[in-house]
Amino acid sequence: MMSRGGAKAASSLLKAARPRLFSTATTSTIRSMSHETSHLLRPAVADLASPSGMSGWIWTTRAPAMGGVRFASTVTLGEKTTTTDANPKKAENESSTGGDAGGNKGGKGIASYWGVEPSKITKEDGTEWKWNCFRPWETYKADLTIDLSKHHVPTTFLDRLAYWTVKSLRWPTDLFFQRRYGCRAMMLETVAAVPGMVGGMLLHCKSLRRFEQSGGWIKALLEEAENERMHLMTFMEVAKPKWYERALVITVQGVFFNAYFLGYLISPKFAHRMVGYLEEEAIHSYTEFLKELDKGNIENVPAPAIAIDYWRLPADATLRDVVMVVRADEAHHRDVNHFASDIHYQGRELKEAPAPIGYH
Repeated sequence: MMSRGGAKAASSLLKAARPRLFSTATTSTIRSMSHETSHLLRPAVADLASPSGMSGWIWTTRAPAMGGVRFASTVTLGEKTTTTDANPKKAENESSTGGDAGGNKGGKGIASYWGVEPSKITKEDGTEWKWNCFRPWETYKADLTIDLSKHHVPTTFLDRLAYWTVKSLRWPTDLFFQRRYGCRAMMLETVAAVPGMVGGMLLHCKSLRRFEQSGGWIKALLEEAENERMHLMTFMEVAKPKWYERALVITVQGVFFNAYFLGYLISPKFAHRMVGYLEEEAIHSYTEFLKELDKGNIENVPAPAIAIDYWRLPADATLRDVVMVVRADEAHHRDVNHFASDIHYQGRELKEAPAPIGYH
């Protein structure tokens, strides 16, 4: 039990700390507080000593090397504890937005007490890596030799339902976008990036509920979703969506996400089969895109910088090269989802078959 002297010391400490605990305190004021109360802590440590080895379990905590404490506001890493700036408010704002964190406006990054610093990454040639949305080890060269003509012939009722569901979705898309394939690709990717995320999320929750591994399928499906999102980030550089197209994306995504979520809960075999057919339609759309480029109806502009780095394309790559690698990605996603559906049709679970992680 804490002695009367220990209780008195604790009471004094709380009185001294109360105004600082509930306000934004600078590092210097926190340090001065620790010096003011340090003489009160030593008797408390001695009084807390016990045969069970619990001496000083709370009061012996020292301030971190950076000078802050757990309830301090964010500070610049390595900053001095005193400030001579005539405008203390300006100095405080500058201290909370320290060095460059990669992409922060004004050239200033965000420094934190927690010490989470942005890592400086370079490319193979030694130049600085400029993308925060993906890293060099996530880039790859697309396999353009993949068979684009493969098609799963629907045989069961669920297969036919999945097939005609996708076909019915193609009609309004053709009507709305017609031959504006840049905008069409952008809209397609906002939908195509949803299934992998939904499937990965549901498998993740299932793995937690059942205390079992997923065979790598969580990562494979989330990898697919991320790849589709990178397609969108690329086409955003080529086709600038109008306000009504953005509104359409919000509507379609809201409807499709919830519909696919329910569909996956009811029948994963149907959900994966539908995505397989959706990817087959994507291959067809990108093939038509290439035909328009070859005819000169769409300008073959230089490839966006993000595409060159993500797919490791040559520096003089064009939009046609981008469409080629995106179409190859869609063909790989087609294979993965038809494969996943086949596993379920055989009465097995996805975890029983190794996931095709990194299958590009």
